Amino acid sequence: MNNGFDLQQHLDAVYARFPEADRQPVIGITGNYEDLTCKLGQGYYQSVVAAGGVPLIIPPVADTDTIVNTLSRIDGLILSGGGDFNPLWTGEEPLTKLGGINKERDLPELLITRLAYNRQIPMLGICRGIQTLAIALGGEVAQDISDKATVKHSQNADRSEPTHTVTLESDSILAQIYTTSRSLSLSRSTEGRLLPAGRKKGSPLSSLNVNSFHHQAVKAPGSKFRVVATSTDGIIEAIESTEFKSILGVQWHPECLETGLPLFQWLVGEASAYRQAHQTHDRILTLDTHCDTPMFFPQGIHFDQRDPKILVDLQKMTEGRQDATIMVAYLPQPKAGEKFSDNVSFEVSGPKAYADLIFDKIEEIVSQNKAYIALARTPNDLWMNKHKGLKSIMLGIENGLALEGKLENLQHFADRGVVYITLCHNGDNDICDSARGNNTHNGVSAFGEQVIREMNRLGILVDLSHGGEKSFYDALDISSTPIVCSHSSSRALCDHPRNLTDDQMRALAAKGGVAQTTIYYGFLKKDGEATILDVMAHLDHAIDVMGIDHVGLGTDFDGDGGVRGLADSSELINFTRQLLARRYSEQDIQKIWGGNFLRVMAQVQNNKL
Repeated sequence: MNNGFDLQQHLDAVYARFPEADRQPVIGITGNYEDLTCKLGQGYYQSVVAAGGVPLIIPPVADTDTIVNTLSRIDGLILSGGGDFNPLWTGEEPLTKLGGINKERDLPELLITRLAYNRQIPMLGICRGIQTLAIALGGEVAQDISDKATVKHSQNADRSEPTHTVTLESDSILAQIYTTSRSLSLSRSTEGRLLPAGRKKGSPLSSLNVNSFHHQAVKAPGSKFRVVATSTDGIIEAIESTEFKSILGVQWHPECLETGLPLFQWLVGEASAYRQAHQTHDRILTLDTHCDTPMFFPQGIHFDQRDPKILVDLQKMTEGRQDATIMVAYLPQPKAGEKFSDNVSFEVSGPKAYADLIFDKIEEIVSQNKAYIALARTPNDLWMNKHKGLKSIMLGIENGLALEGKLENLQHFADRGVVYITLCHNGDNDICDSARGNNTHNGVSAFGEQVIREMNRLGILVDLSHGGEKSFYDALDISSTPIVCSHSSSRALCDHPRNLTDDQMRALAAKGGVAQTTIYYGFLKKDGEATILDVMAHLDHAIDVMGIDHVGLGTDFDGDGGVRGLADSSELINFTRQLLARRYSEQDIQKIWGGNFLRVMAQVQNNKL
């Protein structure tokens, strides 16, 4: 009979199957600090284990290398409870009712919260943790609520005892968590305590009974959060992300309640989805086919830092797990009576010189950061760079104005490594009519036909984003190779002349081309704010019309592209999470994330003479 102290028997049980354990998401938990000791209540890590996660206690260390390396190894984060924040972090002087502050925790937790936020790591803030979220991400915290509270918020009862009620917003994730958990039949021992008196099991959950141990609270959530639960005296009891991020904060202590498990199950589930997205990005190549960031390069930006002036840099690409982008030299189309120099900030002789200036700046930035990024000209280059651990930049031109009416300039740009040229922009040029033009040529001009054929010969992709409808069909007829629309959404969902009709999409697919959904808000939604959900709707529609082999993503970042949920490169991992949630296969996700576009690129490049 085994008394439990036989180590070999325990090891035999481990090795009795393969693998030894199921893959589970790792949940970091910030530790409390007291008397020179990092501490953590058992309820936190026991709840994580019960929810199917692996707890990892994070000590309060402000060393950035430690924090960043920790974040690279976790899939979710719990910001635990504890003492007050030093109000100096929010620019306030301490009130007389301020409690004991914990300087050892403040900076480490503010740093880890901001860095986790930038990496899209799912987070659950508990008690002090909800206040950490608010302080770190633009909200406000009341140092003391006694002048407003009419409910007892610091109970004398045991931590396991719920003592007051909070009202839930019916459309919130929080309400969904508990409504869903109830519908899945919580045990009889807990179900009665979950529901307020008189609440019937079948009705939507609108309130919870919670415990309470605080004298501070979130005063204002800030723009990144919405209030989703309040106590009867109006104290904020829960907040959640307004940006489609997996972030939730509660003022109570669910780790102490029999009914608290659903919150931990939610976090573990979100962490699992985050982990799956990361693993998918490790295996596939992620390419954004249109980015306007280079227009800022001559202005002294810092591509190797997290520069707030641009939406794409090395930091953001790394946070969003983005492998590659096609950066374009954007050339504004002069209006009648204007000169090109009137529309650019740099003294250049003309459009060709301006494009070369942009490419020079890109090459300079790549050279300065060659340990982390490299130029690419072919699909094979992209994969080789990924295998080397390098990000990739490809070169494109937005507006054939760069040719200056000279066919020989195409060879010049081909030699520089340009992979596509968008034939026009907002206004007709000498190549073709624009979607926002005056029908100067009734489609593609005679010179434009020469340009397309020469691009075919040189292996440069023909891009018809911004082209007028007649120009689009003319280019399809003229080109001997498939054409692309590097950043174009659906006119059926947003009636804008810049978008593609369903007939255009079908014709493009029939010729083997691709249309890359863009995330410029004006091309996604006519009225109201566009979000990541609108991006997905446009993509889904394009797939319905064209098929999975003819779609992709061209963000138009730094060309006014970016919406809530996909605001910059750091949030591109959220696009993959949306694809996974819609049950797209990894093969299809690779196609969407640049595989289709690169198939066409390879075909065009291999066809050159």
